[in-house]
Amino acid sequence: MQTPNELASINQKILADGETLPLVQLKDGSKVQTGTVATMLRNIELYNAGARGAIEQELAAAVPTVIKVGLFDLFPPEEWIAGDNPGRRLVGQLAKKIRGQV
Repeated sequence: MQTPNELASINQKILADGETLPLVQLKDGSKVQTGTVATMLRNIELYNAGARGAIEQELAAAVPTVIKVGLFDLFPPEEWIAGDNPGRRLVGQLAKKIRGQV
């Protein structure tokens, strides 16, 4: 699992120069890096355009945070896997694996 600092570094790619995203504390006391969902969506776009390697690693790094904030409760991994979007499918597969559903 990535640390918030590592995610902050990954998420920096969507920001203008000089901008930063905050780390926020959830009600359960855990901390998550903001911008992770936005960066994940951009990385899905890059993955769909043929980028691999680092993009796959960045998508995998985002999944635990996205699980933590509940996105996969709203849109289950099975919905991500269905259809013809390869990046979305990869994220759904990663979420299932991390959640122990594989």
